[in-house]
Amino acid sequence: MGKLKKIITSLHTSTKRNYLSRMNDNKVKCMKKANKFDYNYWDGNRKYGYGGYKYIPGRWSKVAKKIIRNYKLNSKSKILDVGCGKGFLLKEIKNILPGIKIVGFDISKYAIKNSHPDIKKFLFKHDVRKRFPFKKKYYDLVISINTLHNLSLYDLSFALMECQRVAKNKYVVVESFRNEEELFNLQCWALTCKSFFSPEEWKWIFKKNSFNGDFEFIYF
Repeated sequence: MGKLKKIITSLHTSTKRNYLSRMNDNKVKCMKKANKFDYNYWDGNRKYGYGGYKYIPGRWSKVAKKIIRNYKLNSKSKILDVGCGKGFLLKEIKNILPGIKIVGFDISKYAIKNSHPDIKKFLFKHDVRKRFPFKKKYYDLVISINTLHNLSLYDLSFALMECQRVAKNKYVVVESFRNEEELFNLQCWALTCKSFFSPEEWKWIFKKNSFNGDFEFIYF
């Protein structure tokens, strides 16, 4: 098993959330819309997802710098983002290391279509539940941020093994909880999450699937 990291937590906690309000918005209907991962999820009303997921220059720069530093990336490195969304993190990494080879995929056709124009050519639509179209250990680093918890356990196991297969180094971020309050907040807020696990349970899953990459938990 890899190491527990603290790369994205500060960015996650900088966003304010009203957990109870989401429970009062006909949440089942909102979940159904969110799980289509189309306009409503990314750029529609906040009750369906992000409420407008726009590129803000520099917002992801600290995270990008930490990833580059932690994994000693350089202009010759190759990085894959599994569940890249609109690719904003890859954009920031490319800004810092113009020569780096970036690739990202996401299940959302809308996200890829509306990704940053500078990196759109490096992104493609793909389902994380299907075999990744890359050779063994092709990438120096695979990252997956806030994606894997959207999978059922059997699909999650497959995705972890694929991340393990295609990259030398791995870093994944998943939602978790340490107590009843955080579990309640997560269940209130989550629209697409299928795997609600404590840190200890996540670590067990990593070990069970021979995943030796690094990881980070975000809490609500």
